[in-house]
Formats: sequence, structure tokens, C-alpha cells
Amino acid sequence: MTSSFLHTEPLPPKSASGLVAEVYRQLGRDFGIDEPATFVVLSSAPAILAPTWALMRESLLAGPGDRTGKELVALGVSQANRCPFCVTAHTVLLHAGGDHGLAERVAGGGTPEDPGQARLVEWGRRSRTPGGVPEPLPFPREQAPAYLGTALSFHFINRITSALLKETVLPGGAERFRAVRRLAGRSLAPSLRREPVPGASLALLDGAPAGPPPAWADGGPVGPAYAALREAALMGAGLLDADDQHLVRRALRDWDGGHPSLTRQTFPGRAERPGARLALLAALAPYRITAEDVAAWRRPEHSDHCLVHLVAYGAFLAVDRIESAWGARGVGVGHRGGGAAT
Repeated sequence: MTSSFLHTEPLPPKSASGLVAEVYRQLGRDFGIDEPATFVVLSSAPAILAPTWALMRESLLAGPGDRTGKELVALGVSQANRCPFCVTAHTVLLHAGGDHGLAERVAGGGTPEDPGQARLVEWGRRSRTPGGVPEPLPFPREQAPAYLGTALSFHFINRITSALLKETVLPGGAERFRAVRRLAGRSLAPSLRREPVPGASLALLDGAPAGPPPAWADGGPVGPAYAALREAALMGAGLLDADDQHLVRRALRDWDGGHPSLTRQTFPGRAERPGARLALLAALAPYRITAEDVAAWRRPEHSDHCLVHLVAYGAFLAVDRIESAWGARGVGVGHRGGGAAT
């Protein structure tokens, strides 16, 4: 199990109890994948784990709209964020839906032959740039909460995955073979035929602090899930002093969606401001986080719980920057009041 993880050593899922165990039960039932590494890596921080699962579940799995369409958005988002693990995962899930040619075409950077599907992929790829998504939206207005929630969910999960997991999905990197991807998808096909009940994950958020849900969620279950994740992720600011928080937020305010190089103009040195460096890397280039970056920040009092919260803080600042720009363009009327990067 630990061979999948970078910088943390999550407890074996079989030892989970309480909230973490309940999240695992829902994952197995509704997602069809027992104990996926993308969620196990968050298990040392249940306050992050539960709303991350809730947002993905209520948008991608239980939200309205075609599952293939939402997978195409998620794959496009993952490509834009340079997350090979998630690109492979969504390719396998497209195979699970029987869309074998489509899965391989998009995973290879190509364009679907169907114009509607092509617009979904392009929308996902361009959503990394704040305010850069093409209009009109490539999905019906009544399905917007599910599609918007899916995109935001994977802008967050991509960053967690790139920061804290190795790139390979299957042992030995077997996913590089098309036949293996197709076979893995076939094993997941039954899970795509399930119809999860909307809102079932919200019980996992009972008692968790949360601000107002975003208006684009239209009062549906995606809204409370997003609000709860936002509140939990921003708790990580407490791991930085006021000057570091200001530096990080200012950098996110000026971010244009690009993949910046490792220069001191963007990322402070690990010796001088290691916490701010980690948070900014998590937001803008999580795949560039190294063991040296983590070691420079880590102190005896910094557990895996703390590291997950700091990475989640940086990751969500990028998500908040994207979501806020949607509101400014009318894609969705984002929440206001204490926005992290506004």
C-alpha cells in the first residue's frame, strides 16, 4: 500500500474507523473501487477526505448528466493540470463505459469525433485558466452544477494526487498498455451502471463547518459539498504565518493558469520560506514538489495530517481562483465573502 504514496504513510484502510471507514464504505459501494489511493492519501485528515469524496460523488457520480460527458471534462481537466495518474484513471473509466476508441483518442491528446464531446474535452482543458473557458457552456444549464462540480473536484484531486502519489496507477506501470487499460475498464463496468442516490454523502459532513454554498450549485447537494471542502481546505492557512499567507494569496491573485518554472520570482526558496513554497507548489505545480521541499518545512510537530492540510490549502487556493473567475464571467455566480484568492 505505502508504495503508492509520496511524503506520507497512510494507515492501512483495514484499520480505519469512524468517518474514514464510512467514506471507504461509500467509495466501495458507489464508486466501485475499494480504497482508491487518491482518497486513502487523505485519510490522515478526515476533515479533508469527507468533503473531497462528497464533492466528487455528488457531481461526477450522482449529479445529473451523462457520465461519459463528465468523464471527458474530468480527463480534460487532468490533462490541463499535467496529472498522469488521473488521466489514466479517467481513460480506464471511459473504457468502463464501453467508449474504447474515445478513451484512447482523448488520452492521447486527440479530439473526439463527436462535436459535442469535443467541446466538453476542450472546456475541461481550458478550465485551468481563470476565466478562460469557452462559451456557451457545452452542457445544458440544468446540468451545470454536476459539470462545474466535476471540474472543480478534479482541479483539487489532481493537485493532491500530483503532490502526494506516484504517477503509476497499476503495479509496474502496466497501465501504459492499451489492452491493460481496456481490461481494467471492463472490471469497473458494473460500477458505472449504478445510480447513486443524490445527497447520500452529505451525512458525512454533519457537524463540519461550512460557509454558504455557491449559487451555481442551484441549491443541490453539490453546493454543500463544495462549501464544506472549501472551509476544510482553508483551515490549512493556520500552518503559515501572516506574511506567508499574504505571499501565497497574492501569487494566486496574479496567476494566469500557466505552469510556472521553478524561479524565485514565483516560488520562494525552500530554506527561507518552506511553508509558502509548498503551498504555492501545491497550487501551481504540485508535480514539482520534492522530498527536499517537504523536509525543509517539516518539523517534529508536523505530522502527515499537517502536510495533507497544507497541500490541500494550496490546492484549494487554485480551485477558488478558478471558481471565482467563473463568477466574474457569469459561468456561475460564485460565493463571496472571504474568498481565498479574490
